[in-house]
Amino acid sequence: MTSEQKKAFLLLKLVIFNYHGLDDEEKKILEDTAVKIDGLAELKWAYDFLEDDFYANLDKARAFFSETIGTYDQDTKLNYLNMVWDATKSKGYISEMEATGILKMAKDWGVQKELLALIRKPAQ
Repeated sequence: MTSEQKKAFLLLKLVIFNYHGLDDEEKKILEDTAVKIDGLAELKWAYDFLEDDFYANLDKARAFFSETIGTYDQDTKLNYLNMVWDATKSKGYISEMEATGILKMAKDWGVQKELLALIRKPAQ
C-alpha cells in the first residue's frame, strides 16, 4: 500500500468506527491495523483529519474518499469495505450506524450491490 492508500483505508476505518463514538476496543483495532500495514503516521494523519469533530468533518472525509478510494478499481473498493466490515464484526457486533455508514460508502463508490453479495456469503 502507498501512503495515500494507507491514509484512505485508515480514515475509512476510523470514520466507520466513529459513527457511534470510538471506544477503546476500536482504538486498539485501528492501532493494530496501522502497525500491521506500517501506517502509524497515516493513522495519526487520520485522527488529525477528523480533528475531534467527527460530524463536522464527515463531509470533508467523504470528499477525500471520492478523490482517493472512489478512483480505485472495483476490487480494491470492495476489499477496503470488506476489511472494514470484518473489523467491525471482530468486535462481536456491527452497529446499525456502522452498517449504514459502510453501505453509504459502497453506494458512493458504485459497489453497493457487490458488497451486499460479498457480505451475505456464508463464512468459509
